[in-house]
Amino acid sequence: QVQLVESGGGSVQAGGSLRLSCAASGRTFTIYTMGWFRQAPGKERESVAAISRGGGTIHYADSVKARFTISRDNAKNTVYLQMNTLKPEDTAVYYCAVGPPGSGSYYRSYDYWGQGTQVTVSS
Repeated sequence: QVQLVESGGGSVQAGGSLRLSCAASGRTFTIYTMGWFRQAPGKERESVAAISRGGGTIHYADSVKARFTISRDNAKNTVYLQMNTLKPEDTAVYYCAVGPPGSGSYYRSYDYWGQGTQVTVSS
């Protein structure tokens, strides 16, 4: 089992920044891909970004490219999401997840999920 705990969410005005963190514990040696997803009310969960174990493969949703940056620190078993130039449409609950190699943007590929952290962007 892998436990994931997100932090760093909050409320910010449009144009602002937030940095999300997700710390993993438990069977961390099984962690390969780490990803961030989000879900807004009434909408399906969507992929935001994902990063491979070595950091060599990174995926971003088109809607966040050039604004969000995903990174990871394997020594700390932590993945980060730096979110800049936030927009009201970024408002959602953000979840981190871990999965096998190649999980990419497909949420069903991920095995473990955090409890989510709320991000609210006001105009």
